[in-house]
Amino acid sequence: MEIWLQTTINALLAALALPSIGLPAIFLISLISATLLPLGSEPAVFAYVHLAPPMFWPAVLVATLGNTLGGIISYAMGAGAQAAWLRWRRAATDADMPPASQPDQPVTAGGRWQRLSTNWFQRFGPPALLLSWLPGIGDPLCAVAGWLRLPFWPCVLYMAIGKLLRYILMTAALMHAWTWLAGWW
Repeated sequence: MEIWLQTTINALLAALALPSIGLPAIFLISLISATLLPLGSEPAVFAYVHLAPPMFWPAVLVATLGNTLGGIISYAMGAGAQAAWLRWRRAATDADMPPASQPDQPVTAGGRWQRLSTNWFQRFGPPALLLSWLPGIGDPLCAVAGWLRLPFWPCVLYMAIGKLLRYILMTAALMHAWTWLAGWW
C-alpha cells in the first residue's frame, strides 16, 4: 500500500511539474495577467526558464503571445464598452428629448478622462501601446485604445513589441540576478 501511495504521489507531482506543463501554463498565466485581472506572469516565466534554461526563447515567445492576446481582449472590452455606452446614451437621449430637438451629431463620452486620453492617444497613437506592459496602466491603456477605436493591427503590433521587450529584459535580468546571488552565497 505504501509503495502504491508513493508511486501515485510521485506520478501526480511529475504530471503537475512546471517543466511538463510549462509552456501551456505560461501561456494561460500570461493571457490572464494581460486582462484587467491583477496577476503577474513574470515569476512563472522566470521559474520555467530557471528550471529549463534552453527554453528561454520559447518561454518568452509563448508569454508574449499570451500577453498580447490578453491585450487584444482588453482592447475588445474597451471597444465593446464604448459601443454599449453609446447605445445606452442614445437611448437615454431619445427618452428625454422630443424628436424635433434630438442632436444630429453622435453622442460621445465626455468629461476630463475622455479629453486627457483622447489628447494623449492623438499625440502618440498606437505607439503609446509600447507601454502596455507596464503594471497598473498597461491593461487600461489597451482598453482605452479600444474605446477610442484606434487602428486594431497597429495597436496589436505595438502591444506585442512592448510585451516582447518586457519579457526579454525581465527574464534575462532575473536570470542574471539569480546567478549573481547564487555565486554570492
